[in-house]
Amino acid sequence: MQDKKTYANLWEKPIRIGTRGSKLALWQAKFIAEKIEAQGVPTEIITIETKGDKILNKSLAKIGSKGIFTAEIEDKLRDGSIDIAVHSAKDVQADLAEDLKIIAFSERENPADVVVSFNKNTKLTHFDNSFIVGTSSTRRVALLRHMYPNIRTADARGNLTTRMKKLEEGYYDALILAYAGVLRMNYHEYIVQYLDINTFVPAVGQGAILVEASCELNEAQAQQLRQWLNHEPTEWCITAERAFLKEFQGGCSVPVFGYAKLENETLTLTAGVVSLDGQRIVKQTAQAHYLQAERLGIEVAQQVIAHGGREVIQSLKKHTS
Repeated sequence: MQDKKTYANLWEKPIRIGTRGSKLALWQAKFIAEKIEAQGVPTEIITIETKGDKILNKSLAKIGSKGIFTAEIEDKLRDGSIDIAVHSAKDVQADLAEDLKIIAFSERENPADVVVSFNKNTKLTHFDNSFIVGTSSTRRVALLRHMYPNIRTADARGNLTTRMKKLEEGYYDALILAYAGVLRMNYHEYIVQYLDINTFVPAVGQGAILVEASCELNEAQAQQLRQWLNHEPTEWCITAERAFLKEFQGGCSVPVFGYAKLENETLTLTAGVVSLDGQRIVKQTAQAHYLQAERLGIEVAQQVIAHGGREVIQSLKKHTS
């Protein structure tokens, strides 16, 4: 194995890491930076504002474009302003541009969704139509309507700190958030309920950090970063999930879900789509060897389509238009 000095020789300057500027995004970038610096290579974190950060008066579904949290950062990869980009894996579109590549996935945190409230006695089963749950995710809204039809929802845009402040000010009775972000921002004491990952299935990639680069990045440097940063079991799981998303052609404004878990050498993928009103859900589960992760994702997408998933999407498009 190469020593740290040899590793550092591949980098004449600090590795420039591009990221959004929210506290959670910076936590993720610093997490990756620390892993790189542990190998003797300095880093520099560069914050970049994205479309999703600028437009806060519309829901994600109404913004309706791909890469709303990544496009501007990816442009900086292309023009050489940054060497790598660090994203929440769930924010990265499945159909990655041909001039970009994924280098690594961090080890995945628990990908479950959680209910957060300042009222310790809060449970979704206790809610009636006088209570309001805040979320900016169409998936969470649709699953809530499917499982808890009496609960009202309200759009909760902004970074995690902003949403927690609005919760404290009484805009919502509770929020539904990803456990990983709540933990990383030290809000875990306000978790009042963990949602069952098998029924309230998370978003594709939820809980993991993704490292992206331009295809122009030197291959030796890319492989070196991969060796330092990549967690292979997480990569296999999210490869299956992203293959499902790409085949199904679901984006951030579509209530799709997908979660793969690895046991021994077997991947189990559960994925599907739910109508925005919660009335119809199409969900399929299949298994394969982890080396067949991409094929597994494609097959599950085809199963979801065959069982009516495409019709759910078409009805959603009619509704939004």
